[in-house]
Amino acid sequence: MHRSILVACLACCLATTVNCTTVGSFSATGLRSSGSPMRLKGGMPTAPAPVRVKSVDEAISVYSKKDRLALTLADFMREETLRNPTKDNADLEHVFSGISAACRAIADMVSKAGIQDMTGLAGTGENIQGEEQKKLDILSNDVFKDKLRKTGCMAFLGSEEEDSAVVIRGPRRGDMVAVFDPLDGSSNIDAAISVGTIFGIYKGAKDKKEFPLQKGTEQIAAGYCMYSTCTILMITTGSGVNGFTLDTSLGEFVLTHPNVQMPKRGKIYSTNQGNCPQWSEKLRSYFDTVSSGKGQSGEKYGLRYIGSMVGDMHRTLLYGGLFLYPADAKNVKGKLRLLYEANPMAMLAEQAGGKASTGEQRVMDIQPDELHQRCPIFIGSAEDVDEVVSYVN
Repeated sequence: MHRSILVACLACCLATTVNCTTVGSFSATGLRSSGSPMRLKGGMPTAPAPVRVKSVDEAISVYSKKDRLALTLADFMREETLRNPTKDNADLEHVFSGISAACRAIADMVSKAGIQDMTGLAGTGENIQGEEQKKLDILSNDVFKDKLRKTGCMAFLGSEEEDSAVVIRGPRRGDMVAVFDPLDGSSNIDAAISVGTIFGIYKGAKDKKEFPLQKGTEQIAAGYCMYSTCTILMITTGSGVNGFTLDTSLGEFVLTHPNVQMPKRGKIYSTNQGNCPQWSEKLRSYFDTVSSGKGQSGEKYGLRYIGSMVGDMHRTLLYGGLFLYPADAKNVKGKLRLLYEANPMAMLAEQAGGKASTGEQRVMDIQPDELHQRCPIFIGSAEDVDEVVSYVN
């Protein structure tokens, strides 16, 4: 009897196995012979989807962007010098080596500011701009000065944080001038919002006794470094704009944004709209027009404003649109500094196909009278700048 029961059980198990393999779905009464694949609750098939197998080279290309990240900033500048072996290009190779070293150091300080007591005011009072200095303002300024001085290419340095220009003397004196805002948007530091460094480079100063005040058109290089979710260095040497992202595992800036071109028009404007009551009626009417979709493009524009020129300009450079800080009743000459904010950004914008205007003239055509001179600015996509200037004028 026990033997017959055992045989019956085995036969039942065999039948169930065969049915599960060939039929594969269950009903309330047991197995049904529908021929459909077995499904779990929710209707998803249990059979695994075919797996696509990539070659090693393909996987590296997709996930590591090996084809683009192989070119470092040092490689890029060396190739520029090899293509055009002038002393200026050779010097720029050293200058950008110093700038990249400074930006790496500042990026590290910014990322650790909250845990190394580098946030808050420095307690040194106001700088020449009438602004309270943050701890990182001073540290970033010292780092940038030190790295540029050690290139052996500099004759003068002009910084937002210095009352007057710094003169380089002795064997390290070179022929170039660097102007820079070492930490733009530093009021955002304590809130961990993106900040950056802005710089412009000039030449022909080795035999000068006084700091040479030159138009933006005389710049031979310009750029900014943004410290945010990643660290990005955008530069121009007068032949287009290229962007490099800091690979922290290598300690190198690698090319990630080759030949950046700004869209001819965007759908975003960046400005401190809290100043709107102090703007001219014509400028206010521009914002009423574009924000309601009645401007030249017919698109409704949106406001995006970080409060750091580097952050706002980086988005504008990539997506198009308009960044502006116009003159108003409070700042009749504008707010941003011509030499180390407006001019470098104007050079980048123009090299990427955009424009930069004061509302009356091209920004880079202004002859500066002093190191910390201010100016109004309308900068961004060419068609957007033309449209807003038509209202201002």
